[in-house]
Amino acid sequence: MNRRRAPRRVSHSQRRDAPAGGEWRTRNEEQWRGQGKAQVREVEEGERRQGKETVPRGACQSMCPARELQNREAQNRLHRFEMLAGTERGRRPRADPLRAVKEYSRPAAGKDSTNPTDLRPPAVLLKTVCYLIDDIAASPHLHPWTEVYSFVFDRLRGVKQDMIIQRVSGLNCVAILERAVRFLIYASYRLCGEPLRLYDPRINDTHLQENLSWLLDCYATETGPHPNQEEFQALGLLYNLGSARAKQHIMELPERLRSSPAITLALSINRAYLERNPVCLLRLAQRLSFLQSCALHRHLVTCRRDLLLVYSHGHSSRNCRFPLDRLAQLLSLDVSLTAQLCQAYGVEVNQDNQVVFSKAAFTEPEPGKLHCKLYHNIVAEKQRDLTVGNIIHGCA
Repeated sequence: MNRRRAPRRVSHSQRRDAPAGGEWRTRNEEQWRGQGKAQVREVEEGERRQGKETVPRGACQSMCPARELQNREAQNRLHRFEMLAGTERGRRPRADPLRAVKEYSRPAAGKDSTNPTDLRPPAVLLKTVCYLIDDIAASPHLHPWTEVYSFVFDRLRGVKQDMIIQRVSGLNCVAILERAVRFLIYASYRLCGEPLRLYDPRINDTHLQENLSWLLDCYATETGPHPNQEEFQALGLLYNLGSARAKQHIMELPERLRSSPAITLALSINRAYLERNPVCLLRLAQRLSFLQSCALHRHLVTCRRDLLLVYSHGHSSRNCRFPLDRLAQLLSLDVSLTAQLCQAYGVEVNQDNQVVFSKAAFTEPEPGKLHCKLYHNIVAEKQRDLTVGNIIHGCA
């Protein structure tokens, strides 16, 4: 049975005057790529020109735009820290224009967030941050501090939102970010151990990392002076102890900055952490300032656990006894808390206040049984007479 053959197809490379050896495909790909690059370049230049013309500039000179203030007052959405004195117990409290602060608002479709009358310029944003610190966070009359933190945290998100929309940079941007980072680091220490419904350490950590990253980028790309750069470079490493990325960032700093006392100490602590040398780490931690200790404090539980584990193996002997007061010095704790910590990890303390280490007896505590807040001595004793305002403004 004869079948008709299909007509032979002639490829582009076999046609008359066609480029041979696949040159046609190569030539067209290069041409397409060239056109694509030109189009991308035109789009980028257009966006750049458009961006320069359309970046909004805030015109609101108060901490809270008038339109938002009216809406929240009408909808009964004022925070008690923003209510006019004497109207708090009324059916519809009135807003105090001198205390109300723009709240964070999630972006939504069809919502114009670039209206200049709703945006605060950099100087007003800095003034707002100073108000949140001095009159709210540092106030001895506002309680509980979990509510204070929640209010300040939300309003700082609103400040950051205005900064991003306006692409704020310069010294005002640095001053705002420095105070935001200090506040979040202090809050991570002060609210440690609070119920999750009142304080979420993961959310706090996320925003702290974002603000810190933005701040360090400002240091790297903007001209100074930046007198607090040494402080925040060290805080970044202490907070992210053991992070290869954080250490690499420090090693790429200029020699003059890298060899400064605060960063040198932070590098030594980071080295002790990586070497799992908890005795050296806790000894070096005694030299830290209060805020530096706040940044380090989230690593202290792991550090003390490693110390007890190492000693449980190194001093595991039936006849070996270790003085409890000496162990308390190594852990930077008082004797009673040291005994509690030993009990949590299954380490025996006898009636003569001697520790009996045993690698077989060492056990991990049950989740939620070990409360980090009980072992804050190494941090708390450094606060002394420092006020919250001095800590966050960097006046310590």
